Amino acid sequence: MSIDVLRTDGRWWVERDGLAHPVDTAARTTAELLADRKALTDAASDGVPVGELKLLSPVTTPCRVVCQMVNYRSHARDSGFDPDDVPITFFRKASGSVCGPYDRIVKPPHVRLLDYEIELGLVMGAPLPIGATVTEADLPAYVAGLVMADDVSARDVQLSKSQFYESKSYPTFTPLGPRLVLLAAEEFARLVDLRLRLSVNQVLRQDRTVTDMIAGPAAALTALARFQELAPGDVVLTGTPGGTALKAPPKPVELLGSLLPPSLKWKIFFGRQARVPAYLRHGDVVTARIATGDRSIDLGCQRTPVEYA
Repeated sequence: MSIDVLRTDGRWWVERDGLAHPVDTAARTTAELLADRKALTDAASDGVPVGELKLLSPVTTPCRVVCQMVNYRSHARDSGFDPDDVPITFFRKASGSVCGPYDRIVKPPHVRLLDYEIELGLVMGAPLPIGATVTEADLPAYVAGLVMADDVSARDVQLSKSQFYESKSYPTFTPLGPRLVLLAAEEFARLVDLRLRLSVNQVLRQDRTVTDMIAGPAAALTALARFQELAPGDVVLTGTPGGTALKAPPKPVELLGSLLPPSLKWKIFFGRQARVPAYLRHGDVVTARIATGDRSIDLGCQRTPVEYA
């Protein structure tokens, strides 16, 4: 049975039936907590309502935050790619971008196009060495549990500079939580039942299950291990479904744009994108949920207001 872990300033908690039970542990980091699993199973019987707590990201920093690119068939189609011909590729985010599940997403003044991407995060529980081959049966040996993420993106920076690291690494651009859900080995078979939903101002924007993924977690970790080792407490974000504000232009428009000087091409493109109402505006509230239909695995609900600096 899964264990739902919460974090506040200076304390860890186990959530059961809406109550948070304090954990008696000296662990300061997520990695240290994962090494003290007995403390989680021995959490105090007395609890407090979760709503009374100021929750932080259940993943402590610094850590590695590694992300898969274009890993849902619906997102591939939105991006103008053939879902059957998308390679497994990765990029990194600075762990300084990590914030809590109810913190404000703050847009830097120079960013024009602020986008959202709900993602399922894998939290590592054991080292992933270079050269490892991970099968579905091996996942519980490497992955401790799951966390919900919003891979917030400055699209104008990303596209004009071809710069993923900067465009996705500003402070507050990776809300994580509210829960770190530690899975029992048999529960990994339920990953395909998880549904990712993201709404802006209560209007549904993204809604897909993990069955829409192109490369599952085992294949992704195997590909990543060709060049990147991971440690306990590191996070792998596994891609986002379709429905983001950014979508590829129609093929004729894309072809025409390729014939223009770069400065003119981007001026026209960003002028059109600025009129797309789906990009995040000051005062918007992003709500995200990931759970199985029966809620036996439930990563909780994020609510993050948007603020223009």
